[in-house]
Amino acid sequence: MSAQPDSTRKQHYEAAKLAKRLRHQVGQAIADFNMIEDGDKVMVCLSGGKDSYTLLDVLLSLQAKAPVRFELIAVNLDQKQPGFPAHVLPDYLSGRGVPFHIIEQDTYSTVTRVIPEGKTMCSLCSRLRRGALYQWAANNGVSKIALGHHRDDILATFFLNMFYQAQLKAMPPKLRSDDGRHVVIRPLAYSRESDIAEYATLQQFPIIPCNLCGSQENLQRKAVRRMMEDWEQQQPGRSENVFRALGQVSPSQLADRRLFDFAALGARGGVARADAHEWLAGTPDES
Repeated sequence: MSAQPDSTRKQHYEAAKLAKRLRHQVGQAIADFNMIEDGDKVMVCLSGGKDSYTLLDVLLSLQAKAPVRFELIAVNLDQKQPGFPAHVLPDYLSGRGVPFHIIEQDTYSTVTRVIPEGKTMCSLCSRLRRGALYQWAANNGVSKIALGHHRDDILATFFLNMFYQAQLKAMPPKLRSDDGRHVVIRPLAYSRESDIAEYATLQQFPIIPCNLCGSQENLQRKAVRRMMEDWEQQQPGRSENVFRALGQVSPSQLADRRLFDFAALGARGGVARADAHEWLAGTPDES
C-alpha cells in the first residue's frame, strides 16, 4: 500500500484543524452567553445555505460530548419558490438521522405580489420566514431558536446601523424576541464567514441557492461588505478587533445619556441646573 501523498495529508490536517477551530468557537460562544442549558430543545433553522448547514453540523458534533443534554431539531420553511428542490433537505437530514420538520407556507406569492419588480425582497421575505418559524417553535416546545448568523454578519449589521441609522447596535449572540416568547441564539457568532465557506465546501453540503431574489443584497450591505473585505486585505485582523470591541463597551466614554449619567458627573449639590431652552436662548446681559 503506497504512502499517502504529502499534499493529501496536509489537506486532511488543515481540514481537521478547521473543524476543531469551528467547534471551539461555537463551544466558546455557547459557554460565554449560556446559549444552551440542560434539557433544552434547540430548533436549528436550516435554510439550505452554507451557514445553517455548518451550524447544524457543528452542534451535532458538540452534542455527543456536551456537558449538558439537549435536543436538536432541524426546521426548514418551504416557501414554495418555483423550482425549489424540496427533496434535498429531507434526503440529507434523513441520511444523517437528524430529526427535522418542513414547514410549508407560500410566502413566495406574498412577497412577489407586495414588492415591486426590481426591488429588494429580502426584508419582507425575512419577516414572513421569521414569523412562520417562531410560530412553529411556540407550538412545539422549542426553548431555543438557533440561527446561522456569523461574526461577519454581526459586523456588517453593526456598520449598517451606524452608517445609515445613526445607531450603535448589531446582532447580539443571544436575544429575546420582540414578543418575549422566544430566546434566539447565534452559536456561530465567533466564526468567520471564510472559515464557514471553506468548511461547507469540504463537507460537500448540498447547498440550495435562494432563487426567489437571486440572492439579492441591497446596495448598502454590499458597500459595507466591500469595505470589510478591503480592510482585511489592507490590515488583516482589523475586523476581529472591531468585533472584540463590541464586547468591551465603556458607556462613560461614549455619549449616550441613557447609559451613563453625564449630567450628574461633577455637578455641585444645591446648584440650579439650566435647561436646554435657557442655554439656547441665552441669559440677558444685566450690566
